[in-house]
Amino acid sequence: MTERYLGVVGVGEALGVSRHAVHKWRARYPGGSELPFPEPDVEIDGTPGWRPDRLAEIIEWRNGLPGRGVGGGRPTAARQEYLKEAAARGMDRDEALRALVTLSEDFPEMTEPEICAWLIGHWRR
Repeated sequence: MTERYLGVVGVGEALGVSRHAVHKWRARYPGGSELPFPEPDVEIDGTPGWRPDRLAEIIEWRNGLPGRGVGGGRPTAARQEYLKEAAARGMDRDEALRALVTLSEDFPEMTEPEICAWLIGHWRR
C-alpha cells in the first residue's frame, strides 16, 4: 500500500498560502529555534513530507506565530469569510477554529479554503 504525505504544496494549500510561504517558515523557524516549524516525517531527495494526520499540528503551529495584531497575523480570505459565517450562526472564534481543525483532520485531501467554501455553501443552502 502506498503511503500518502503532504509536501510543501499540500501544506500550503491546506493553510491557504503558497509553497514559498511554507519554505520561508521552514527557513525562518528551524529546529532548535524558539518556535520551530514541525519537522517532516520523511524526506525524499531533499523534499519534505508530513503525514496528513499532522495537519492539525501544523495549523496550530501557524496560529501561534507572532504577527500583525492578536491571533498570529491576518487570516486568509477563505478563513475570514468562514469565521464571519460561523459568527452569524452563533459560533465563537475558538469553536469555529476547532471545527475547522477537526474537519481538516477528517478530510486531509481537502485544503482549508476548500473546507471553508464547503461549510459556507452548506450553511447558505
